[in-house]
Amino acid sequence: MIGWIKEDTIVAISTPPGEGGVGIVRLSGPCAIPIAAQLFLSSRGKDIQKSRQRVFHGHIQDRNGTVLDEVLLHVMRAPHSYTAEDVVEINAHGGMTPLRAILEEALALSARLAQPGEFTQRAFVNGRLDLSRAEAVIDLVQAQTRAALNAANTAAGGALTRALYGLRDMLADALAHIEAAVDFPEEDLPELVNAALLERLRNAHKQMLELVQTADAGILYRKGVSLAIVGKPNVGKSSLFNALLRNARAIVSAQPGTTRDRLEETITLEGIPARLVDTAGMRSATDEVEAIGVEHARNAAQQAGLILFVVDASAPFTSEDRTLAEELGRLETPVVSVRNKIDLVDDIDRMDAGEFCAVKFAAVCDVSAMTGAGLHELEHILAALLLGDAARSADAPMLFRTHQKDSMRRAAISIEHLLENVEASPEFLALDLREALHAIGEITGETTPEDILDRIFASFCIGK
Repeated sequence: MIGWIKEDTIVAISTPPGEGGVGIVRLSGPCAIPIAAQLFLSSRGKDIQKSRQRVFHGHIQDRNGTVLDEVLLHVMRAPHSYTAEDVVEINAHGGMTPLRAILEEALALSARLAQPGEFTQRAFVNGRLDLSRAEAVIDLVQAQTRAALNAANTAAGGALTRALYGLRDMLADALAHIEAAVDFPEEDLPELVNAALLERLRNAHKQMLELVQTADAGILYRKGVSLAIVGKPNVGKSSLFNALLRNARAIVSAQPGTTRDRLEETITLEGIPARLVDTAGMRSATDEVEAIGVEHARNAAQQAGLILFVVDASAPFTSEDRTLAEELGRLETPVVSVRNKIDLVDDIDRMDAGEFCAVKFAAVCDVSAMTGAGLHELEHILAALLLGDAARSADAPMLFRTHQKDSMRRAAISIEHLLENVEASPEFLALDLREALHAIGEITGETTPEDILDRIFASFCIGK
């Protein structure tokens, strides 16, 4: 898709399918304004190709002169637009019938249908956005929580871009000094790889490691995490599911084996979108349907980012609990022991869970799904386990994707190798710097392979 022809004018419906007050058809490219001019009939007789006005009221008509819709038409001339090309946005009524009719007329006038993410990709190719800011655009669209929205806005505003280009400029300056020693070995040059330069490289290395550490939190904010609630029957798993959800979503009954299928709902844990999964009680099943539910529960535990192992605090810790805890303990996923029904206990036994079984739980929390006691503490514990040490200030740069983390990690490794081998010949030091610059360029888009760029922008919705 990177190889699009600059003479192309693209068009797409930029608002979601369905009915609404307003729907937008967007055009971008050299013929965006001429095409819109053929469709648009100004209510005040304005010629949108000649007028310097930006917003026009009127109607869109088809090739036969039949009015399709009353609209507001916005004209944004290059380079002062989202794509840095001529852009026209037609604000029509939000039904799909008028929007599709407008789209079809634009296509008949030589525009072509935009591919997913092509508007943002043109903004990237035309230098309007670097790759990190372009990816932040889709994070804004897909943000599931306010924290994710704030983090995406920070990235879209250029915080990560500024950090990346600051690192790039520092490494490029260091490379220029070192290459001078390579190109002019016989010249009487001052010491180029000196203490000041090495200190700047150490600072750059520190910044790289700090950015790498933000990635896990950034990916959590963007993609969320799955939390599986598991335990034997009748320990209050569905009650805990409802309590965390603040809604009676799951059926609760004293009869064992009530939950047969997995239920999923999304909650927010201190800004992290968490998919809460309620599962069947894990035991030797009494029938085929329950056996399927138990198998689903095991699969949910294996796929989760965190497991909530629920036990009944009002009853003794049984061999059945111990067997299940040990099964969960063999997984690589962290397990939080949730001791439920503390409202039924006069004196809460707060012994370390390690005294009950050989499993090393990531945390232990006492709650009552019935009264709500301990729920806020549990939510805080879960968020702390997920985020780890990746706390961030509101305006701090953050990596949001696995490929960004991998590129920055490789850049840090290259600089670490340089710092460990400062006595090596300048040619080898320059090689380390070039590798670090190339890795950072993969995040900004300067050295990202074309097929990777296509894959990134293809994840966008059509019209963005």
